[in-house]
Amino acid sequence: MYEQGVIRPPSEANSLLVRVTRNCPWNQCLFCPAYKGVKFSKRSVEEVKKDIDAMAEQYRGYGRITSVFLQDADSLILPTDDVVAILEYLREKFPKIDKITTYARARTLKRKSVEDLRRLKEAGLTTVHAGMESGAASVLQLINKGLTPEEIVTGGRHVMEAGLELSEYIMPGIGGKALSAEHARETAAVLNQIRPHFIRVRTFAMHPASPMQKMVREGTFVPMADDEIVGEIRLLVENLDEMHSYFSSNDFSLNLLMEVDGFLDEKKAAMLKLLDAFLALSKREKQVYILLQRSGYYRYPLDIVKDGTVMAQVVPQIEGLEKDGSDGFNRYIEHLKSYQLPQPQTDDWC
Repeated sequence: MYEQGVIRPPSEANSLLVRVTRNCPWNQCLFCPAYKGVKFSKRSVEEVKKDIDAMAEQYRGYGRITSVFLQDADSLILPTDDVVAILEYLREKFPKIDKITTYARARTLKRKSVEDLRRLKEAGLTTVHAGMESGAASVLQLINKGLTPEEIVTGGRHVMEAGLELSEYIMPGIGGKALSAEHARETAAVLNQIRPHFIRVRTFAMHPASPMQKMVREGTFVPMADDEIVGEIRLLVENLDEMHSYFSSNDFSLNLLMEVDGFLDEKKAAMLKLLDAFLALSKREKQVYILLQRSGYYRYPLDIVKDGTVMAQVVPQIEGLEKDGSDGFNRYIEHLKSYQLPQPQTDDWC
């Protein structure tokens, strides 16, 4: 009856998915498998309106459609007049809508004038989700993001100046061991310039089919262990201003410490305290906590490692993994994380 794309942010789980473009216009990021092997195309306003008509017919009488997410990876690449027409038609067909959100690449946001973005807001757009991943030029080049830090800053500032809500997505661990400190500090520097409403944390895990696997084999990318990524996040948070931006860790299953969450101007000290508490654990305590968190959906408090019964049950499992070699534990954890990666239609990649 109508088209829908393959991904959306977790925060849009209850949103109506309206496809205005197909796939991703860049589609060269090395970490992201979401659109590989398919071509990007723009949909016409008339095509989208027909889909909206079909959706309106399907949901006639439900009265529950209050939020919409525009798909796919860079919806605002369409001419502003086209997006305005789609937004206005959506609000005509679904008059109870109070939130319309979209993904957009920083380069597209840079090219849109503030006035263009204000027009989109007036037509009904409320939120932009942007996958910056990193603010470090070296990391952006490593993952073939196709962006510069300057473009990310300019695009983000355009959104903020237009009065739209902005979520910037960051990816701890994506720079590997070699670029970790640079990734943390320069990502914080870019975010301090943009001051977005949300900083959404998406801990990096290697997809089994990722082109980055070849980089690992060649030695040009050395993945970080969970405890090292926590250290990177600690450096990032330390370098973020105490601004009224929400640092969001609790909406992504691959984030180890989901409790590192809250407005930076209110919770930064508490976040650093929690990160320091994890980093102060012994190596074995860290391993126990990591294995518990990665082995299921239940979220354990950090002090679980002080429970002698739990330690007695879990430590032998870790020792068994280490019999395969000193890195057997980390290999097993990476295996678990690869199965927790976002799936199409359920979560986001970038």
